[in-house]
Amino acid sequence: MEVLSGVVVISGKDSIQHQGVSLTVEGSVNLQLSAKSVGVFEAFYNSVKPIQIINSTIEMVKPGKFPSGKTEIPFEFPLHVKGNKVLYETYHGVFVNIQYTLRCDMRRSLLAKDVTKTCEFIVHSAPQKGKLTPSPVDFTITPETLQNVRERALLPKFLIRGHLSSTSCVITQPLTGELLVESSEAAIKSIELQLVRVETCGCAEGYARDATEIQNIQIADGDVCRSLSVPIYMVFPRLFTCPTLETTNFKVEFEVNIVVLLHPDHLITENFPLKLCRM
Repeated sequence: MEVLSGVVVISGKDSIQHQGVSLTVEGSVNLQLSAKSVGVFEAFYNSVKPIQIINSTIEMVKPGKFPSGKTEIPFEFPLHVKGNKVLYETYHGVFVNIQYTLRCDMRRSLLAKDVTKTCEFIVHSAPQKGKLTPSPVDFTITPETLQNVRERALLPKFLIRGHLSSTSCVITQPLTGELLVESSEAAIKSIELQLVRVETCGCAEGYARDATEIQNIQIADGDVCRSLSVPIYMVFPRLFTCPTLETTNFKVEFEVNIVVLLHPDHLITENFPLKLCRM
């Protein structure tokens, strides 16, 4: 059983009359539909209601009076989840948000205003048991390997090779690898690493799947030297990533794109799905 512990600090110049102090812990998953999905599935409107994970209140202090100055009240709050719910890891996305808050309420008499203070606390999921087996990936990008190309004949010739150390990643460790431009007829403008979140909301009737950018890191600028190893290194940002999550009503997955811009304006993208976990 997880326990949230801390101290409530009440300070005032004069003594404070009150009708009791309580603490409330709330945790929920908020799902939102993107503009393109609204109206597509009637069934969505039921499945995108907030999913409450935890909601409980404890009475800390009975009605009475606090002396002037500073009063500190330590607390320990057991995090009892509702029913068979799971304490998912904190995650701030676009269409999926998993957030936990602690609220302290001091009730006052009719003439005085109640005092409320809210703060967010972060939940990390339990580390996975056992060892993570690395899953290295070698890649080769040429005009022939590209998909969704309208006029392949118009593309300049190029050959880019590289590897990712692993597509199964520990969330607290960086994504690493390297990339080599072996040849390219056109000059290279830029090479970028793009981290993407793929959020899926829905139910049996249908799913809305949306991919949005979390961050974009430029790993090379200008026409890079041929056959020179360019390091790939990306740290996963806290709060905006979480271990890959799949439930009945929503999914949170991650991908990385290697994006190469060629003169005049060719954009080449190679996509790699990632599996994030906490060890």
